[in-house]
Formats: sequence, C-alpha cells, structure tokens
Amino acid sequence: MTVVNNTNDPVWPIPQFRFEVDLGNGLNTIAFQEVSGMDVENQIIEYRKSNSPIFSTEQMPGVAKYGNVTMKRGVFVNDSSFWNWHKEIAMNTIKRSTVVIKLLDETGTVTMQWQLNDARPTKITSTYLRSDGNEVAVETLEIAYEQLVIKNPQQG
Repeated sequence: MTVVNNTNDPVWPIPQFRFEVDLGNGLNTIAFQEVSGMDVENQIIEYRKSNSPIFSTEQMPGVAKYGNVTMKRGVFVNDSSFWNWHKEIAMNTIKRSTVVIKLLDETGTVTMQWQLNDARPTKITSTYLRSDGNEVAVETLEIAYEQLVIKNPQQG
C-alpha cells in the first residue's frame, strides 16, 4: 500500500541505511555502521489539585530526559579521533559540540536531521579481539547531550 500526497506522487518510508554524522568538533563527516538511542522522554509529575472532586492525581509533563546516543564504526589505521575527543574531558572541563546526524535519500539529499546540542563523549568501547575471528574491528562511541532538535528539510 502506498500513501499518496496532494501531488499524486507516491510517498514511501525513508530507508535507514544511508546516513552521515558530523561530530562538530573539527572532525570531518564520519561514516558509521550504526547509530542508535536518539530518544527523549518526559518525566511524569503527579499532581492533585486541592479542590479536585476526583480522588486521584493528574499526570502532567515534567522535565525532558534524553538518552545517550551510541555510534559504532570500523577501526581505521592512524585514526584516534574518538580517543582525542575523550581526552579533552578533564577535571570538570568538557569540550561540548553540536553533533548532526543526517538521513539521506538516494541522491544524497538530507531528508531528516537530528541535532544533538551540547554533546560530549561519555564512553568509548574498543573492539573485542579474537584469534579465530574474521570480523571487522568495531569501536563504539557513546554520547550524552542536552537537547535533541529534529529537522525535516523537506517540510521547510
């Protein structure tokens, strides 16, 4: 089943396999194997009005809470960019940056964009090593951030 918009062009879901990440800390756009954890949750505040005739609480939206984003990529020779960024965290001094994750269509045009404001690395996991393995070495970067801004360039 296809959904049709006003121009009678079929509308399809966007494939997830073509994307790029700009870590915003002086590094070039980096290709990742996987990006996950872009989520936001509003904590619930339970409140009961003093004059409420109902003997129960109301649920109101509270403070927004953002999960950490996890990114995985292959290990490359002479590339220690994750480790260098992580080294910049010392004694309550954190170099924050704006990380932009762009989902691309088949022509390379940005279709969706997730912007992580005030992002900083919280964890780096090196690849596991096995003498009988034949997989690519993969390292994982976990990033905490203060705000998630989602943009859809197609809508203006």
